[in-house]
Amino acid sequence: MIVDTQGQALSVLSKLAQADWPDRLKVRKSFEKLVYSGSRASFRLAAGGTSNKPRAAADDLFDLSLTEEQQMLVDMLQGFALEVLRPAAHGADAEAHVSAALLNQAHELGLAHYGVAEAQGGLAGARTVLSNALIAESLAQGDFSLAAALLIPLSAANCIRRWGNYAQQSAWLPAFVSEQGAPGFALAVTEPGVLTDAGQPATRARKRGKHYLLDGEKALVIAGLDASWLIVSAQAVDGPALFIVDAASKGVCRRVEPGMGLKACGLARIQLKGVKVPGECRLAGEGFDFPAFLDYSALAFCALAVGTAQAALDYVTTYCNERQAFGEPISHRQGVAFMVADIAIELDAMRLLLWRACARAESGLPFRREAYLARLLCVDKAMKIGSDAVQLLGGHGFTQEHPVERWYRDLRSVAVLTGGLHL
Repeated sequence: MIVDTQGQALSVLSKLAQADWPDRLKVRKSFEKLVYSGSRASFRLAAGGTSNKPRAAADDLFDLSLTEEQQMLVDMLQGFALEVLRPAAHGADAEAHVSAALLNQAHELGLAHYGVAEAQGGLAGARTVLSNALIAESLAQGDFSLAAALLIPLSAANCIRRWGNYAQQSAWLPAFVSEQGAPGFALAVTEPGVLTDAGQPATRARKRGKHYLLDGEKALVIAGLDASWLIVSAQAVDGPALFIVDAASKGVCRRVEPGMGLKACGLARIQLKGVKVPGECRLAGEGFDFPAFLDYSALAFCALAVGTAQAALDYVTTYCNERQAFGEPISHRQGVAFMVADIAIELDAMRLLLWRACARAESGLPFRREAYLARLLCVDKAMKIGSDAVQLLGGHGFTQEHPVERWYRDLRSVAVLTGGLHL
C-alpha cells in the first residue's frame, strides 16, 4: 500500500514538474521547492512506513509552525496571488467576471487535487483541512473575490469526498484531477429572507418514487451563473440533505444578483421549481453531518478573511511608512501606529482560532464550538480591519486607486454567506 501511494505521488509530481505553467505564472522557484519536498516526503514514507521507532522528544513540543511542505505550498500560492490575482482583481471586479484564462491557470495549479483522495488520483491526506485553509488564505492575499471563485472546484471535491458514498466518489472525483479541467460546480446553500437558518433550509426535497422534487430559492451563489452542476441544500423528510443538481434541469432559473462585494464571483440568485433529481444524486455517505458541513464552510470564509486581512495589513503598513505628513511618515503618529498594531493583533487572533478549529477537524475531534468562535471573531474583526484600512489611507482609501475599498466590500460578505465554499 505504501509503495502504491508513493508511486501515485511521484507520478503526479513528475507530471507537474514537466509542466510549463509555473514559468507562465512566475512561481517556478517556489514550485520546484514544493516538488522536491514532495519527492523527499514520498521516499521518507516508503523508508519509514513500517518503522516503530518512537518520535524524537522535540516532536512532543507545542508548535504552531507549518510543515516544510505546507510552507512551500504557501510560498508558491502567495507568489501566484501577488503576481497574477492582484493585478487582475480590479478588472475582474469592474467586469463582474472571472476570465476563463484565470480559471485555467488555477486548474493548472492543481488546487482541486487537495480535495480528492489518493484512491481517485488526488493529494488529500490526513492534514487536508489545515492545508485547504492555507490555500484559501494564500489566494485571498491576492483578492478575496477571485480566491473564492477559484476555490469552487476544491470545495465541490471536498464536499463529494467527505459526504458522498463510494459510488458517488468514484463517479465524480476523477474528473477533478483530469487534464480537461474540473467540472463546473457551485454550492447553493444561502437563502434569501430575514432570519433564515442555514441549518434548517427552506428549500424542500420531496421524495417521489426514485426521484426527489426540489422547490425553493438560493441567494448569493458563488459562480452560480456559469456552473453546470449545483450542490443544493434542502430539507428532506429525514432532515437537511445535499443534492447534486444538473443546472440545465427543467425548473432551474438563474439570474445575476449584484452585491456590494464579491463582484468577480458572479453571484447568482437561483430558483428551483419542481426540479427532478435522481435519488442517487443525494449525497449519502456514511456519517453525513449537515451541521459539520456548515462548519467546514464557515472555516473556508474565515480563511479568506484572514488572507485578505493580511493583505490589508501589509498594504497599510507600507503606505503609512511611506506617506509623509508634517515632515515625517504618518506611522510616527501614535493614532496611526496604534491602529495598525490593533489590526496585527486582531489578525493573529483570527488566524489562531481558525487553525485551532482546523486542527481539531482533521484530528477527528468535535470542532463546532471552535468553528463558531472563529467565525464570530472573523465576522467582527474582518469588517473592522477593512474599515480601518480605508480609514488609514484617508481620502485615498475611498477611491479605486487603492485596493483597500474593494477588500472592505469583500470582507463584509463573511457575515452573510453560508455554505458557498467547503474546506
